Amino acid sequence: MISVADLVKDKYLPSNYFAANAYIKGDFESGLIENRRGDRLLALPETFLKAIYLGLEKEIGQASGIVLANCGRWWGKNFYVRFVQEISEYYGKTLAEMEMVEFLQCLKQCWKTHGWGTFDLDVSYYQYGFLVVKTTNSPFAAVAPQSDQPICYVEAGILSAFFSQLTGRELDCVQTACESLGSDCNYFVLGLAHRLKPVTAWLGQDHATIMQQLCHS
Repeated sequence: MISVADLVKDKYLPSNYFAANAYIKGDFESGLIENRRGDRLLALPETFLKAIYLGLEKEIGQASGIVLANCGRWWGKNFYVRFVQEISEYYGKTLAEMEMVEFLQCLKQCWKTHGWGTFDLDVSYYQYGFLVVKTTNSPFAAVAPQSDQPICYVEAGILSAFFSQLTGRELDCVQTACESLGSDCNYFVLGLAHRLKPVTAWLGQDHATIMQQLCHS
C-alpha cells in the first residue's frame, strides 16, 4: 500500500519567489532591507534620483546620458548574475531548463518587486532580430528632468546588459517612447548596435512607426 508520505516525498511545489511580502525583509528602525536570501537591498528615494539627474546634468551636461547608461550596464550585469542564482537555487533547475513562460513570470515579478514598475517582453519582432520591452510606472521616468528625448538611460543600460548575457550576443538598447514625454508606457528596443543605429534619427515618431521602419530598413 502506498503511503501519503511516499506520495509527497520530494514533491516540493515552490511558490512565487519574488512575491513582495516574502521577498523583501528588513528592520525599518535600523533602515536595513534584505531579500529572502539575506542579501542587502538598497532603497533609492525620489529625492536622491532627482539629485542624480540634476547633478550629472550640471557637471557633465549632455554626457550624463552616457554615464547613466554605463551605470545601468554595470547594474544589469550584476542583476543578471543575482537573478539567475536566486531562481536556480529556489526552483532547483538551471535557467536553460526553465520554460520561457516561467522565466518571464519570474522576471516580471522581480522587476515589480524591486520597485521598477511593470515589465512585458514582446517577441513579435524576433524574426527581424529585435526584442521589445515595455515598462510602465518607471521611477526613473517619473523624476526625469524635462527633455525632448526619451531619458530612461539607466533602464536601457540594465536591459542591454541583462539580455546580452541571456542571449550570448552583445546587444544594444534604444528607448523609443517615454512616460516623461507623455507616453502611457516606455518602449525599449534590443538588437545589434549597427541595426539600431538608424533609430536615433527617428525619435519623436511613435513606437509602432519606428518599428515598422526598422524592420524594413
